[in-house]
Amino acid sequence: MLNIAVCISGGGTDLQSIIDNQDHINGKIRLVISSRKNAYGLERAKKAGIKAEYIRDEQKIIERIEEEKIDLIVLAGYLAIVGDQLLSLYKNRIINIHPSLIPSFCGSGMYGMYVHQAVYQRGVKVSGCTVHFVSEVVDGGPIILQKAVDISNCKNPEEIQEKVLKEEHKILPEAIQLFCNGQLKIENERVEIIK
Repeated sequence: MLNIAVCISGGGTDLQSIIDNQDHINGKIRLVISSRKNAYGLERAKKAGIKAEYIRDEQKIIERIEEEKIDLIVLAGYLAIVGDQLLSLYKNRIINIHPSLIPSFCGSGMYGMYVHQAVYQRGVKVSGCTVHFVSEVVDGGPIILQKAVDISNCKNPEEIQEKVLKEEHKILPEAIQLFCNGQLKIENERVEIIK
């Protein structure tokens, strides 16, 4: 069973989806780290009996992750930039959920509600979410899973967010399960799912 750390910055609904699916995952959340002191996700973790800590300093994050013998880091609504040292230490062991179909509506400044606002303004008919490995390029790592969502009837960015979040809560635990089962193979920036 692998040890998982989840990094958050806000309400932690993606974190909750992992907590709710832990029975189906060959891994256990050992630590939740928040970049914001008052993030509700910290409360979610505590209610589930998981160590939850507010840490901003990358060196301290690395120390705690090493102390907990973490195998996989999951960025679940984590709004801080992951530093080079953590990226190199945990190469292909950090995954992120993004609220669009990468490579659309991603990269610098594209996170959270900003994504859904941009999608709405552009008049896109299909959006979705992507789970990918984290690399030095923002939202540029190999893609693990994607789910398309029909948003043609959405009247505002909030409706888009609601529809996309439902799918995030399905594919993030699924991607973690695939990782923990050793079913992900990266070759030439492409992820192959081994059945």
